[in-house]
Amino acid sequence: MNQLYLFATLAGTRIAVETREVEAVVKLTDISPVPGMGAHVAGLSALRSRVLTVIDVAALVRGRPTPMERRVFAIIADISGHSYGLMVDAVHDICQVPEGELPLRGQLDAAWAPYARGLVEHEGQPYLLVSLSGFIEAGTVAQAA
Repeated sequence: MNQLYLFATLAGTRIAVETREVEAVVKLTDISPVPGMGAHVAGLSALRSRVLTVIDVAALVRGRPTPMERRVFAIIADISGHSYGLMVDAVHDICQVPEGELPLRGQLDAAWAPYARGLVEHEGQPYLLVSLSGFIEAGTVAQAA
């Protein structure tokens, strides 16, 4: 299958994302808070003359906002015609995985259940395969509640 994946850490958990969902990975600079938004919306930022909505995915998954000093990296994605920056703890690698996606096995943390699609193994370690659009969809539901 040889799908290309981005490997990162998010809310202390190893994740994998199919690179077709990823536009770029950037170091965040200024994030302007938006009053009245849910805790998972860190704010707005500018990237190459466009506005990004910066999503604190850890706040969405764990219910606790990422501390300011750890708001460093974001995966940039265009989802339904809107530009988003999804904050991650760290980015580790981008590479092909010949085995591709594996089914979920073992016990999965309930916080990750709505987001995990499967597993991808890289350098002997399992990574949860997630979809960036899944975080945006879940954030829309959280904001409406």
